[in-house]
Formats: sequence, structure tokens, C-alpha cells
Amino acid sequence: MNGQADADAVVVVLTSLPDAETAARIAATVVGERLAACVNIGAPGISVYRWQGVIETATEVAVLFKTCAAVRSALISRLAELHPYEVPEILAWIPDEVANDYAHWVRAQTGHESGG
Repeated sequence: MNGQADADAVVVVLTSLPDAETAARIAATVVGERLAACVNIGAPGISVYRWQGVIETATEVAVLFKTCAAVRSALISRLAELHPYEVPEILAWIPDEVANDYAHWVRAQTGHESGG
């Protein structure tokens, strides 16, 4: 990932998955492993992309993972392991602003702050 953040920063990670069942399974795994505090699974949508020279259309669900920078790399590696796609979309960014209480909660749920 480009950019640096201190270990306390909240990070949002996005991926697209083929269906809600796969998304729910991966979400439960990474929350259980404390790699993400929260996972939002979106409604099915249409993705249009070029794959191996052909324009493809697929129904996918967008999935957002909230974590802290201290475990960002571990989450990204784990998503790559669990992801069913040959070349998974995994994007991460640090929000410009995060509510203090939410940031504390994210850190607590990922094992990087007491409480929660």
C-alpha cells in the first residue's frame, strides 16, 4: 500500500466478492481473527471490467472492512488468501477524519486498545 500511517490510524479496506454468502464467510473469519472491527456487505451490483482482453459483466457485492493501521497488512494478506478471485480487488485508504469514539472502538476490536 502506498502511504504511511501511524499504527493507531483507522483504515478502510474495500474488496468485491461474487456473492453475499462468500462475503459473510470472509467477514466472520477476519472479525473473528481480530483483523477487522467491522465489515459492511453491500447489496449486489454490476461490475464491468476487462479480463484477459474481454469486457466482462458480473454481479458482485462490495465489502468494506474497518481496521487499524497496525493490522492493515495482515488483513490485506488474509483477504488475498481467502478471496476466490485470481486477481482480487483489494484497496485500502485512511479516512481524512474519524470520530474519536469510533476510532477507539476499532482499535479495541482489533486488539490495539483497551476497552470496547
